[in-house]
Amino acid sequence: MPEERADTFLRLIRRAGRGRLKVYLGYGAGVGKTYQMLLEGHRLKDEGIDVVVGLVETHGREETAKLIEGLDAVPRRRQEYRGVVLEEMDLGAVLARKPQVALIDELAHTNVPGSRNPKRYQDVQDILAEGIHVVTTLNIQHLESLYDMVEKATHVKIRERIPDTVLGEADQLVNVDLTTEDLRKRLLEGKIYPPERIQTALENFFKETNLEKLRELTLRELASQIDQRRRETPEEEAVAAPDQIMVCLSSRGPRSEALLRYASRLAGKLNRNWYAVYVQTPSEEPTVIDAHTQRILSGTLTLAKQLGAMVFTYKGEDIADTILRFGREYRVGSIVVGSPTPLPAWKRWMGERSIVDRLIHDARGMTVVVLDTREEEAAHTRPTAEREVREAPPARIPEKTVPPASKPPVLSDLISSRGVDPDLPGIVIWNQPVRKEIALRTLVDAAVGGRGIGDPASILGLVLKREEEGSTFFNEGVAFPHARVENLEKPVVAMGVTRQGVADVSTEKPVEYIFLVLTPADAPDTQVRILGILARVSRNRHLLLKIQSCRTPEEVLSAVQDWEGQQAVSVAEPTP
Repeated sequence: MPEERADTFLRLIRRAGRGRLKVYLGYGAGVGKTYQMLLEGHRLKDEGIDVVVGLVETHGREETAKLIEGLDAVPRRRQEYRGVVLEEMDLGAVLARKPQVALIDELAHTNVPGSRNPKRYQDVQDILAEGIHVVTTLNIQHLESLYDMVEKATHVKIRERIPDTVLGEADQLVNVDLTTEDLRKRLLEGKIYPPERIQTALENFFKETNLEKLRELTLRELASQIDQRRRETPEEEAVAAPDQIMVCLSSRGPRSEALLRYASRLAGKLNRNWYAVYVQTPSEEPTVIDAHTQRILSGTLTLAKQLGAMVFTYKGEDIADTILRFGREYRVGSIVVGSPTPLPAWKRWMGERSIVDRLIHDARGMTVVVLDTREEEAAHTRPTAEREVREAPPARIPEKTVPPASKPPVLSDLISSRGVDPDLPGIVIWNQPVRKEIALRTLVDAAVGGRGIGDPASILGLVLKREEEGSTFFNEGVAFPHARVENLEKPVVAMGVTRQGVADVSTEKPVEYIFLVLTPADAPDTQVRILGILARVSRNRHLLLKIQSCRTPEEVLSAVQDWEGQQAVSVAEPTP
C-alpha cells in the first residue's frame, strides 16, 4: 500500500505544473510519520526524482537517522535567540536549490522569531508557490479547529497549531496508524523518547485513554477530508443547497475561539461556506471601545479568517435583527451563538428577552445552536441541548427540490477582459495608495461601464450603501465589496490589486486585493456561491503570491486561469 501511494504521488509530480503537497498524518509522536516520509523520499529518488531533505527531526531515533543517509540534505540555518543558537530550515537555500521534491518534517512548527515566516507551514506554502513539491508530517492535535476537543480529551494545551485550510488544500493525505498498545510499547522500548522522559510521558500525554481519543480524532478527520474531497466537484458545487453556517461574535464574548472552532467543524462536516459576523453597535465604535477590547476583537476576527470563515462586520443598533437580516441575505441555515448573558430580574419582568431568545423565536427556517461558553471549569463547547432549535421546514433543501445542475461560475470568466469591450478590463492594478471610494468607483466602471448592463453611478451607490452597513475591507488584506443589482442578467466580478494598500482604510494588514461582486437581485444563491469561490482564492497563498508578481491585468487573469486549471486537475485526481 505505501508503494502504491508513492506511485500515485509520483504521477502527480510528473503531471503537475505547480507544487503538490502530501501530508503524512498521525495521532502522536512515534507512530512512524517521519519514517514513512523518508521511505517515500528514497522511492522517489530511485525513480529519478530530485529529492532533498529540507528538514527532518530525528529526535535521537536511530532508525529515522539512518534513513536520511543517501538523501541530499539542505544545511540548516543557525540563528541566535536570547543567547541560544537554534537551528531552522533554511528556506532561502531550499528555494535556491530548487529540487523537484522537498521532505519537510513537522508542519506545525513555530519558527524562531526573526525568520522569514512565523510558521513552518508558511515556509512550505512559499516552497509550493515556486513549483517545488513537498512531503511533510503532521499530528492531528495541531489542527486549530480541534484545539478545544484535544484539550478536553487530554487536558493538554497545544501551543503550535495550523489553520485547517492548510490540511484541506493538501493534494494527498496518508494516515500513519499504529495501535495504542504498540505505540506505548515503542515508548517503553526507548524508540520515541530518551529514558528520562518515558515515565512522565506514560503518565501524561501517552495515557492509553488520551491516545485512543487522539486516534479516533485522526480517523474521523481523515474520513471527513475524504468525504469533503469527494463532494468538492463542480457538479456538487453547482447543486449544493444554500444552507450556510454563521457564527455570531461579540467584542467581549467569553471563549469566542471555541465558537469559531465549533462552527469550522460544523461547516466542514456539511461542506458549506461559513461566515463570522460581528455586529458593531454605536457603543462599540472604534472611537469608543478601549484598546484592549479592540485587540481582542481583532485577534478573534483574524482567527476566524485563518479557520476559513468569511468575516463580516455589520453596523446596527438591534443585534438580533441585524443577525437575522444577514442570515436571510446570505442564505444561512445554521446560526451558532454563545451562552446569553443573564438579564437582570427587572428586565425579565418587563418582558425583555435576551438576544439568543429573540434569535430562537424569530429565526424562521434556520437552526440556532447555542454553545455553553460560560467561563467555568466544567463548561465545554458542546451545544446546549435544550436551546438547540430546528424550525420547520428544515433549513437544508431536500435533494429533490434542487434545480437541475448548471455550470458553476468560473472566476476567470466573471472577470475576463475578453468580454463585450476588451478595452475595459475587469482587473485594475494600483501601484500607489488608493482611496476606498476611488477604488470602488474604478472597479464598478471596470465591471459595468460601457457595457450596457447597468448604470455605474446607481451601482456604486448600492455598493457604498452596503459598505455603510458594515465594511467588507478586512484585517487579512482582502476586501469583498458586493451588491445585488436589479435587472442584472448575470454576475460580474471586478478585481483590484493594490501594491501599497487602501489609504483611508485602517487595518492591521494593508488591503492588497479587492474583489467587487455584482449579482442579480433575484439570484441570492449566486452571490453565496461566488463569495465561496473568492474565500478559497483569498486563502490560496500560491495564487496570491503569483498575482503579486504580475505586472499587467492580462498577467493577473492568466494566473487565475492557471490556478483554476490546476484546481480542476486536483479534483479529478484520485486520493488514496
